Amino acid sequence: MKNVLQINYWVLGGFENIKPVEEALKEVKEMGLDGLELCFSGGQFGPGITRERCLQIGQAAKELGLKIETLASGVFWSQSLSHPDTSVRKKAISFAKEYLQVAAWVGAKVVLVVPGAVAVPWDSSQPVVPYQTVWKNATASLRQLLPLARKLKVTIGLENVWNWFLTDPVSLRTFVDQFKSKWIGVYFDVANCLINGYPEHWIEILGNRIKAIHIKNFSRADCGGTLHGFGDDLLKGEVNFEAVKAALKKTKYTGPLTAEMIPFCRLPNLTLPDISLAKDTAAKLIQLFRS
Repeated sequence: MKNVLQINYWVLGGFENIKPVEEALKEVKEMGLDGLELCFSGGQFGPGITRERCLQIGQAAKELGLKIETLASGVFWSQSLSHPDTSVRKKAISFAKEYLQVAAWVGAKVVLVVPGAVAVPWDSSQPVVPYQTVWKNATASLRQLLPLARKLKVTIGLENVWNWFLTDPVSLRTFVDQFKSKWIGVYFDVANCLINGYPEHWIEILGNRIKAIHIKNFSRADCGGTLHGFGDDLLKGEVNFEAVKAALKKTKYTGPLTAEMIPFCRLPNLTLPDISLAKDTAAKLIQLFRS
């Protein structure tokens, strides 16, 4: 496989985006990876960033021979595209439009988007919303974003996450297909689906709808597991990477593979950035997909 191998910025720069992007890019280069997934949320890379700054970042990556194929963000958990409150949805749509524009400026091809949430299991302040309402509101919000995505040539990648919405590959496929647009696809996470399935099955069903992939691992416990199941060793867990690689080969996936290392197993003492963890993760990503 010759997919672009990336690592997510959070393990390098923390959730507050405290590390200058150029520094993170140099670290990625030293790790032998092909690129860096930037996280659009604040700090060094967030709302309000200028076009000029984005072009600087893109040029810095280019000079190092690196890619910035994708952007990620956690903002949609608190500002949901499916929220029952119209004002919250408007904020989410406004954020997403800037997100798409910044991606185009920096040269990214895919932005990770959480399409909506029936509930946020770890945040009781968020409402529990009927599934049907989530489908309706998320669809309407994404339709508002599609013209800009098409114009900018940036794909909206809907991630399979623990949002109790689109929790199987057939429902996710059906949701994506209703738009009949190549500018909405799937940002597939191989470990997130282990709570109730197997990534190789999802890959086979979703096929060419998958535009980007997160690589991490998860250990099931007590029939389902908790956030603590996301460990700090890419090679330890229930993901059958040989089966995943076979499925990707069968579907002819050519997009990026991005290690997302957020070791919830370390809660309540989870601290990022962790450069040692980043280096270990990068080496194991290369071991998995370059050998």
